[in-house]
Amino acid sequence: MSCAICNRRKEKRFCPAVHGRICPQCCGEQREITLDCPSECVYLQQAREHEKPRPIEELDQSALFPKADIGQQFLYEQEHLILGLSYALAKSAHADRGIRDSDLVSVLSTMASRYETLAGSGLHYEIPVTNLAHQAVASELQKMIKEYRDAEQKHVGYSRLRDSDVFLALVFLLRMASTRTSGRPKSRAFVDFLFRQFPEQQSAISTPEESSRIIVP
Repeated sequence: MSCAICNRRKEKRFCPAVHGRICPQCCGEQREITLDCPSECVYLQQAREHEKPRPIEELDQSALFPKADIGQQFLYEQEHLILGLSYALAKSAHADRGIRDSDLVSVLSTMASRYETLAGSGLHYEIPVTNLAHQAVASELQKMIKEYRDAEQKHVGYSRLRDSDVFLALVFLLRMASTRTSGRPKSRAFVDFLFRQFPEQQSAISTPEESSRIIVP
């Protein structure tokens, strides 16, 4: 039997993306490029075991807000905000299994730009988002930010969360997403990373153990 993709080489493994058997070469060359590889694919999992997070220095720095300085003190002070935003991303991806890393990177970049403007000038404006999946992710993030501020208002009497804090938290997650994705068009490596941190039935921020989930890119 020949490979279901190239029709030339001998098939040697079952591919759940094409529901057929393919050759190892097509599997390696087309993985997360033309193939929508499900997370449970054993060959995808084996490939990820040999892939390390991409060094942030090797990425396009201009897309990662290079002037944003995020130190350990910020991560310590805003760990609950970062966890809340991470949970919002995971929740969105659980709701729409078609979401890929590139979608989350795009939304994080767009929202970071918005909050950078808010922090610098106080001007409120909406960046037009035409992609419905992106709209849903952005809405979930905005909802979480509002709930965070409402909780502060309730427990402290006022909201301490600044737009600049939200901006830096979004940039932190953008950098994390950019290092954890494989960079391939259909990659869901970062999405699966979020799923491991926040299983579908788990609620948001709270337990002390979750603080260890913040991993600096």
